[in-house]
Amino acid sequence: MTDANQIPLVMAMTGASGALYGVRLLELLLASGREIHLTISPSGQAVIAEELHRQIDLDRFDVESLLGTRAPPNSRLHFHHFRNLMAPIASGSFLTAAMVICPCSGSTLAAVAHSMGENLIHRAAEVHLKERRKLVVVPRETPLSLPQLKNMQLIHEAGAVVLPASPGFYHGAQTISDLVDFVVARICDQLNVTNSLVRRWGEAP
Repeated sequence: MTDANQIPLVMAMTGASGALYGVRLLELLLASGREIHLTISPSGQAVIAEELHRQIDLDRFDVESLLGTRAPPNSRLHFHHFRNLMAPIASGSFLTAAMVICPCSGSTLAAVAHSMGENLIHRAAEVHLKERRKLVVVPRETPLSLPQLKNMQLIHEAGAVVLPASPGFYHGAQTISDLVDFVVARICDQLNVTNSLVRRWGEAP
């Protein structure tokens, strides 16, 4: 039997605000030793530049430009251009454990919910739905329009987990990093990636 921890995870970053959530999540996933297949949309690239002042090149991707530091030793990261529909994650025959879109823009959510995919991110998400594998979407939008709410309902009914970037405060948050870690910890829980980012409810301070 295949060890679940040896099955790759897929991660996408799109054009919603909250690039810091995606970068922090990628740091944790790489540190966990899991094999990661990453793809980023042009809007995601633009938000990363706007919010984090980090310039990444989608044609000649370098993970250090995204993380602001070198990847952990022995990390297993594969980057796929968003237009590359020949990438392994575009096929259900390529075995993956789960996929997360963090952050997930409203347009990406709509494309996946209505099977209107036109890039690798949409296609990989659709693969996870059709193969009944876990798909986690992390929207960060407020307030929400009725079409967005309906798209969330649709994607939930299709089997995805809708995990809004809504940090809690009961764990004694003191900094922005604490709030980011709260959301990232919840995402890691959904992906079955062990973490101790925050104090859990009921744990002693």
